[in-house]
Amino acid sequence: MPTDGAQKKESASLLAKNEPEPFAVLNAAATAPTLLVCDHACSRLPKALGSMGLDPAARRCHIALDIGAGPLTERLAEILGVTAVLCQYSRLVVDCNRQLMDPGAYLEFGDGIVVPGNRNLRQDSKDIRAGEIYWPYHDAIDAQIKRLQLHNSYPVFVSIHSFTPVLNGAFRTWEMGVLWDKDRVTAEIFLHGLREAGYLVGDNEPYSGKAPQDFTVDHHAEPIGLAHVGIEIRQDLIHRADGVMKIADVLREIIQSVPTQRSPTDIA
Repeated sequence: MPTDGAQKKESASLLAKNEPEPFAVLNAAATAPTLLVCDHACSRLPKALGSMGLDPAARRCHIALDIGAGPLTERLAEILGVTAVLCQYSRLVVDCNRQLMDPGAYLEFGDGIVVPGNRNLRQDSKDIRAGEIYWPYHDAIDAQIKRLQLHNSYPVFVSIHSFTPVLNGAFRTWEMGVLWDKDRVTAEIFLHGLREAGYLVGDNEPYSGKAPQDFTVDHHAEPIGLAHVGIEIRQDLIHRADGVMKIADVLREIIQSVPTQRSPTDIA
């Protein structure tokens, strides 16, 4: 099993029976037509991977998770009474917002940090991680979409992320970003609402929803025409509980203002 040093062949099973499931579903019986997802909610590593060769600070930093995004998603699910699906393992194990063929799906180096546990990773080890974490998480999202559709709902698909204030030594002035590709209608609602709330908001900045790295929205929402948006929040705004509460209140009003029950033909 891989531990702290050079990569070794992983066992046929990655997660032990006493470890958390690869995903968590909040409000699994809710029928409100909104679905929240959080790909990078957690910094947890499977016990079988040890520390992946990283010190504690690296395992808590932005390359391991989207700081604040998990608590924000949980808070929104609570105050809106909507369903949320959150990945329960670190993006360093496998990044659920990347295509599996993307080198970033098994990050070897990011923002000056080398990830020894992903260096020279064998294909069979990648397949085990994908089979036990990546696909179960995405299957859970699919299951919730289908469940909501049984209630004649076309859920608004909201993907929650956060971004580091400083990347590669450069400060990022955006406070939030609205990411979109096929659904300009929903993006405009969020852009207007967040700007009205006084935030400096990027339109497909600091990342773009048109980029191939935006796998979750591309895979789940776009093919079936769900209203969708990706939200990026700068981590210094939500790294504490008071910030999470504040931003959640802002996003709650915006999400509640999005027209519901739109059919795929309404997305343009």
